[in-house]
Amino acid sequence: MTLQENNQISIGNETKMKAAKYTSYGSPEVLQLVECEKPEPADNEILIRIHATTVTATEVTFRKGEPYFSRLFTGLTKPKLTTLGEELSGVVEALGKAVTRFKVGDEIFGTAGPKFGANAEYLASSEDGVLAIKPSNLNHEEAAASVDGFLTALPFLRDTGKIQQGQKVLIYGAAGSIGSAAVQVANYYGAEVTAVCSSANVEWVKALGAKHVMDYTKQDFNKTGETYDIVFDAVGKISFSESKKSLTPQGIFLEAAFSMGFLAKVLWTSMGNGKKARTAATGLRKPVERIKDLELLKGLLESGQIKPVVDRAYPLDQVVEAHRYVELGHKKGNVAITINGKA
Repeated sequence: MTLQENNQISIGNETKMKAAKYTSYGSPEVLQLVECEKPEPADNEILIRIHATTVTATEVTFRKGEPYFSRLFTGLTKPKLTTLGEELSGVVEALGKAVTRFKVGDEIFGTAGPKFGANAEYLASSEDGVLAIKPSNLNHEEAAASVDGFLTALPFLRDTGKIQQGQKVLIYGAAGSIGSAAVQVANYYGAEVTAVCSSANVEWVKALGAKHVMDYTKQDFNKTGETYDIVFDAVGKISFSESKKSLTPQGIFLEAAFSMGFLAKVLWTSMGNGKKARTAATGLRKPVERIKDLELLKGLLESGQIKPVVDRAYPLDQVVEAHRYVELGHKKGNVAITINGKA
């Protein structure tokens, strides 16, 4: 089902654009396709004609305003940011007069930054934003869908987990956006990867590079007797306490889903010399660091060492349906949104 007919708009006016917006928390139906002003780039900005973006689990949380803890970042009573969409791929359409990093016509990919806004036909972004030339071997959907999972999994494993060649690493929630990227990142660093996912995704996750794959509906990794140097919970479904027995004496438990309760565990375990609980605010890293990692991603995608994972794609006027699907929690990798009629 597309958005209601009275929300459909024309795009004949070149000063206008379509964007999916929401002004209150709630179900996917709070998202509305509206006509708004096409942005004008400032002196240090580029205007991007967006061809693809994504819907992530984080954006579902922001849209729902649940758990309520998330509203400390998104607005207590109503959303502060009314257009979602972090990942993007598109074409540079116009430049501010001070821009030197990109030129008109460049195909680029990356993130919209902390203010989001990529669920729209156009976005004005600082030229110093987390953007790079799009991998030449990918279409826009594939490029957009590759960004967030990698830029989350890489710093978690490399910087926080200090992953090393030959280590044993377990990825829980290996079929999701972050998990599928984490499997590939851990494999890239030469770790022996054990992935945990549902039965429907076992063979698919194995093809991403996992040496061992467990079906969580049939097997509890904490009861196998195996221990791991790193256990990475990519979906916020397990705890440090229950996973502690599966860590080596100096093992690290990484948690992608932030909570105050887990933060207390991080602080407590940091005072000892044994097993550690750790998390990372990967989205708050300096843009220059994230750009460097995006360039690394570009090279790995072009060489085939990292594979883009797109479960399905929806046009912008079906963003409500995309949110419904992501909210089910069964997606494989990423869900893309195609904009401007081009993948």
